[in-house]
Amino acid sequence: MNCAITDDDLLSPYLIIFKSLLLIPISHYLIFFFLTILLFLYFFLEIHIPKADPISLTFNPNSEFCQFIVSKCRLLHGRYFPTFWLSSPHLQTAFLSLFGKSPPFSYKRILYQATDGGTIALDWLMHSDVVEGISQVVNGSTSGTDRTPIAIIVPGLTSDSSAAYIKHIAFRLAKEGWNVVVQNHRGLGGISLTSDCVYTAGWTEDLRKVIDHIHSQFPEAPLFAVGTSIGANVLVKYLGEDGPNTPLIGATAVCSPWDLLICDRFINRKLVQKLYDRMLTIGLQGYAQLHHSIISRIADWEGIKKSRSVREFDNYATRLVAKFETTDTYYRRSSSSQYVGNVAVPLLCISALDDPVCTREAIPWDECRANKNIVLATTTHGGHLAYYEGLTATSMWWARAVQEYFEVLLSSPFADRRQKMQIIPEPLGSLIDQGPFVDAGEDGMVSAAIEVDTTRADAEPEDSDQIDEKTSNYPHKDNTLQVYNSLLGPLKKRVDQLSRYSRKSIWLLAYIAIVTTWPLVGPALLFSIKRRFRKLVEK
Repeated sequence: MNCAITDDDLLSPYLIIFKSLLLIPISHYLIFFFLTILLFLYFFLEIHIPKADPISLTFNPNSEFCQFIVSKCRLLHGRYFPTFWLSSPHLQTAFLSLFGKSPPFSYKRILYQATDGGTIALDWLMHSDVVEGISQVVNGSTSGTDRTPIAIIVPGLTSDSSAAYIKHIAFRLAKEGWNVVVQNHRGLGGISLTSDCVYTAGWTEDLRKVIDHIHSQFPEAPLFAVGTSIGANVLVKYLGEDGPNTPLIGATAVCSPWDLLICDRFINRKLVQKLYDRMLTIGLQGYAQLHHSIISRIADWEGIKKSRSVREFDNYATRLVAKFETTDTYYRRSSSSQYVGNVAVPLLCISALDDPVCTREAIPWDECRANKNIVLATTTHGGHLAYYEGLTATSMWWARAVQEYFEVLLSSPFADRRQKMQIIPEPLGSLIDQGPFVDAGEDGMVSAAIEVDTTRADAEPEDSDQIDEKTSNYPHKDNTLQVYNSLLGPLKKRVDQLSRYSRKSIWLLAYIAIVTTWPLVGPALLFSIKRRFRKLVEK
C-alpha cells in the first residue's frame, strides 16, 4: 500500500487523517469495538461485582413481634449473595423468564365459581403429594379436621401456577409440610372467562372470596398468603381493607409495585425499562386475545390492538372494565401503599432495590416503619422475583426466606396475633384536629377545647345529676376526675413537647445571634474594655 503523502495531500487534513487510520491494524479496531460493546452492556445491564450484601430491615423498634421475627429468622439478618454470572437485575429477571427451571410436579385443580358467574382455578399441591406421592382429594368430607397449615399463593401480572417462580415457592412449602394452593387470576391457567369481570391490580374481591372459601373448608388449618408482584399489591390492599377481619394468620408480599402511578412513570423513564414495558404489554395483549369474545365487548378492542405500553392497554381496557374515569385514577385507587397502615396481621415485605420493574421509589418506608405488624426486608440486588443464588442458579433466596418466616411465625406466640389482640395500627396522620382536647376557631387558630362531649353513641342516657356533675367546675366523684385527666393528659403531653421544642429553638436562635453579631460586637467590647483600663491606669 502506497501511503506516501504528496504536496497536494497536505492541503486536505481529512485525507491525512484517513490515511493515518489505515495504518492501524484491523485487530486493534476489533478489540476497540469489543471493549465498547462490553462497556455499553456493563452500564445498560447494570452489571455489578457479585458480593454478599446484608439484608436491610425496616420495622417499628417498639414492636415485640418484629423484634421476635428479626431475631429468629436467620435469613433476614444474614446476607444475600447472587449467582455470580447473573450479577445484574436484568440478567436475573431475564433468566427467570426465559431459562428458569422449576421443580417437576403436578397440581390438582379445583374450580371455584364466583357469585357473578366467574370461574377461578385453584391449583393444589398437598404435602402428601410431594413426600409420599399419594393423591389426596380436596373436598369438604375429609378437610374439616385437617390442621396442616395452608399457604395461598397469588401470582403476578399474566402469570399463573405454571410460572417458574410460583412452582419454586409452592414446591418448597409443600416439601416442608405445607398444603399449597395457587389462586390463578380470572382467565389464566387455561380457564376461559365466564363473566364480564376481569382481574385488575386492585381487584381484591376474588382473593377475599377464595380465602373465605378455603377457611370454610379447612376451619382448623392456619392460613397464610404469599403475593408476588401485582399479586403482592392485591394481597396488601386486601389486608388493609379487611384489617383484623381476615382469616389469615400471616402474609408475605414479594416485589410489590406498591404505587402503580410511580411505577408507571418509572417504567417509561429509560430504554431498558421501556423494553420491560413492551414485553408486559405483549403479554396483556395475548391475554386479551385469548378472551376476545368478552373483552372486545366490554373494552376498546381497536385501542387494545394498537397499545404500545401498559399504560395504553390500561387506558383502553382495564380502566373501562374497572369503571374508572382516568388511568391515573385507576392507578391511585388500586395502589396498596395507601392501605399499609391498616394491615393488622403479621406481614413480611421483600423488595430488591435494583428491581427493574417495581422501583424502589414506590416503597412506603415510613408507613411500614409505623406499623407494628410489618417487617420490610430490602436487598441491594435481586431483580424482579428472581433472587437466584448458588453456582447453578437453581435456588431462589426469597422462596427460602418466605418459608423460614412462615415456619417461625407458625411456631411463635404471635401466630394468633389477629384473633387475640385485635390490633389496628395507629393512623399515620396528625391527631391535632381529632382531639377532644383541641378546638379550631374561625380564624384558624387552634386552642384547647372548653366543653367536650365524650359520650359514646351506644352509651345509655345519663340523668341530669350526672350531667351537672360532669359540667361542674369542681369534681365531686372519681370518675369526673378521670374524665378531666383523660382530657388534660394529651394536652399536657403536647404542651410539654412544644415547650421542649421552644427551648431548643430559643437556644438555637441565641447561638445564631451570637455568631452573626460577633464580628460587630467583639471590637466594640474590646474598645470599651481598653478605655476603662486606660482610665484606671491614669488614675
